[in-house]
Amino acid sequence: MSEAVTRSGKTPVARPELLASLDPLLRTWLPRQRWFAGKGRPVSGFTTVSATELLPLTASPGPGLLHLLVRVDQDGAPGDTYQLLLGVRRTLPPYLAPALIGRPASGPLHGFTVYEGLHDPRLADLLLEALRTRARIGDLRFDRANGTEIGAGLVARVLGSEQSNSSLVYGDSFILKLFRRIVPGTNPDLELPLALAREGCGRVPPPTAWFVANDADDSAGSGDTALVLGVLQPFLKGATDGWELALRELARGADFTPEARALGRVTAEVHGALAHALPQVTLGRARITLLARDMAERLDATAQAVPALRPYAPGLRTAFDALGALGADGPPWTAQRIHGDLHLGQCLRSPDGEWSLIDFEGEPARPLAERRLPQPTVRDIAGILRSFDYAARSHRPWAPEWAADCRAAYCSGYAEVSGTDPRTEPVLLRAYETDKAVYEVLYEARHRPDWLAVPLSAAERLAAGPTGSRRP
Repeated sequence: MSEAVTRSGKTPVARPELLASLDPLLRTWLPRQRWFAGKGRPVSGFTTVSATELLPLTASPGPGLLHLLVRVDQDGAPGDTYQLLLGVRRTLPPYLAPALIGRPASGPLHGFTVYEGLHDPRLADLLLEALRTRARIGDLRFDRANGTEIGAGLVARVLGSEQSNSSLVYGDSFILKLFRRIVPGTNPDLELPLALAREGCGRVPPPTAWFVANDADDSAGSGDTALVLGVLQPFLKGATDGWELALRELARGADFTPEARALGRVTAEVHGALAHALPQVTLGRARITLLARDMAERLDATAQAVPALRPYAPGLRTAFDALGALGADGPPWTAQRIHGDLHLGQCLRSPDGEWSLIDFEGEPARPLAERRLPQPTVRDIAGILRSFDYAARSHRPWAPEWAADCRAAYCSGYAEVSGTDPRTEPVLLRAYETDKAVYEVLYEARHRPDWLAVPLSAAERLAAGPTGSRRP
């Protein structure tokens, strides 16, 4: 490993013909990956943003590891940049067969087999060692928090529930989240947990280590010169995510309201710590009016794309009209940094019953600048309330009372810590729930059409009208 840590990382992968030789392989492999955001649009080419040799290709008899940041051009225009970790071997062992990407027909990798490197325990161990030793390899910089220790010899495994990113678990000690779609700017999934760790908030696993790449041109004008590529955090052994737990308790007819209330308290604790750690802003009338307009525009665009939503659009629009009216006549609200994509799957309960919140990246489909804006805390709350509805709808028979009880318990728990019950702001809560349901309609229509009925049922309910008036 010492050789990899001290190498410049620049040869032979800096050769321009490398990407040309990988092009036909990536055109087939990339669109099949769960984290590839450009599905349904043809790939027209690739551009190398960064290429680093983490483990020499000439190492014998073991594998090599190439780290690539590749811009994927689609429809003839520059597209997203993705992080790839490519293992390279002469011959692929049978246990790595599912990770096969292909065999280049030409170029510097001709005669080698290229595969998804994360599935190779030796290559995964290399990443952990680089973090442990604060390595500098080519364009990549590995670092860790002061006072933290990373043990050696931890066996790596790829976490099966891959979403918009990929994760490696090392023994029972750490989990390394590798961001796939890379955008310039400060990544909130590192920024916010670091801020919470400084506040002493124990409800979010603190970052142990991370690695970044130099953003040489900063073409987005973000002002940042580092692209966050991965974050290592403590692994919560034996923890169950809130979605799995809710479905399990639903299936056996158990009362979930104590857990929902506890989760509400934890959400309020995290919101309180974020409000103390980072600046808050006031949303005046103009900002609230603009917020309502943006929600209405998303509704119009979604109704255009998903015809099944159109019957409910007029009723849903009243939620945003009511919010806009408050922007004209009501008092301002406070906005702060929040989780940004909170749902039951982003909540973990440990075996001793303690809840934690994870994955502070925000909705990956939204621009990074938007994800880092201060927002009303009710946006996170609406996400959890919608998640309870999803769980209830996935149960047969449908359990609307279960969802209603959990929603009420969650809001009550939140109020116990924050001093403010989200239900006392029904116009704001309805607007954010409606906006979330509209987002869900578009997502399900594109990715999981069998689930479309779930957000459509919420659209029908929310279109029926407000649940009450705003109380002081």
